[in-house]
Amino acid sequence: MPIGPDLLALGRAHMALAHEMILIGAALGVLSVFAGMLSRRVGAPVLLVFLVLGMLTGEDGPGHIRYDDFASAYLVGSVALAVILFQGGLQTPISMLRLAVWPALTLAVIGVAITAGIVAAAVMLLAGVPFAMAMLVGAAVAPTDAAAVAALLSRARLALPERVTALLEVESGLNDPASIFLTIFVVRAIVAPGSGTWLSGALLFAQEMIGGGVIGLGGGWLLALLLRRLSLEVPASMVLVLAFGLALFGLAQMLDTSGFLAIYLAGIIVGATRHPAQREIANFYEGFAWLAQIVLFLMLGLLVTPHELVPYILQGVITALVLIVVARPVATFACLLPFRYPWRESAFASWVGLRGAVPIYISFIPALADPLRDERLFSGVFVVVVISLVIQGWTIGPAARLLGFGRTV
Repeated sequence: MPIGPDLLALGRAHMALAHEMILIGAALGVLSVFAGMLSRRVGAPVLLVFLVLGMLTGEDGPGHIRYDDFASAYLVGSVALAVILFQGGLQTPISMLRLAVWPALTLAVIGVAITAGIVAAAVMLLAGVPFAMAMLVGAAVAPTDAAAVAALLSRARLALPERVTALLEVESGLNDPASIFLTIFVVRAIVAPGSGTWLSGALLFAQEMIGGGVIGLGGGWLLALLLRRLSLEVPASMVLVLAFGLALFGLAQMLDTSGFLAIYLAGIIVGATRHPAQREIANFYEGFAWLAQIVLFLMLGLLVTPHELVPYILQGVITALVLIVVARPVATFACLLPFRYPWRESAFASWVGLRGAVPIYISFIPALADPLRDERLFSGVFVVVVISLVIQGWTIGPAARLLGFGRTV
């Protein structure tokens, strides 16, 4: 079949588009690195800088790139968060778990429920929506962000008690599954009100957490065994860890369990295992997780059309203040009281409850369930995340000094 001029021109247009996308993607990656360096100088939260860069590239910015595909955003977000959580698990020593696993688990499960309930009550009063709809906002903004918390604590270099650092990092890795479970349960209750019973919720929670835990621990043990027993070159070990980790995540999700819990636990098991490529894999995954953060936050920024946020700014700001000043402190103090944390440590833990990519990612779930989604959820959650990064991200140093925690030398 001869190739006509029109067909040849179409082929060239596709090639040109592919080359343009490669150039734009690579240029954004380079800009993100330099933007991260600039953020350190001015003290801005680096993840906020990536969000802003994505917004500037988007429809309302100089880049004029239109991107509103929530299906592909969910796919990219799932992979990026899986990588970030796996790397968080790799960097979590067993000693840190022993120090803070029970208070962190309490805060990650019960604390998420308390936070979501308080925020939902505020949204119900502000927006005049049913409690179930308001609970979608509460469930989305309840979890802290592992990447944001880790980056903030690393940069701040605060002289914190070891158990406070352990609490914050382990909690941020464990509370994503609880929040996603709560979101799915609320969506099911809205779609089929008869399914929103305490019994069905308990069964769904057990299925998500026990299933994710079994897959994560079992898969992590198997991956660690392979790394110890197989005579692999370092590059092959890196590929094995990345592919195996994502396979565990995908398997857990396909079985309607928590892939996020599975991959975090698998990361902990692999990180605690001694094998020939341990240091190289840790360095590789640290860089890869950093790339995942850049891609994730740039994509989230691209998804946002700033002029469409205007009607939701006031409500989002009030919701964020309720979250930061009321919901998170109440949940933190209530959950840490049985573990006898001093009030200064509880206060600091409540202030470092940064929100990041996970709340925005969670807001995709109702959007996928309903193609004619209500824009208030995504836009409102985005505003809450930005306010959290600005207020809490910029004040971590003063808050620590006010509570008597200085900086390390």
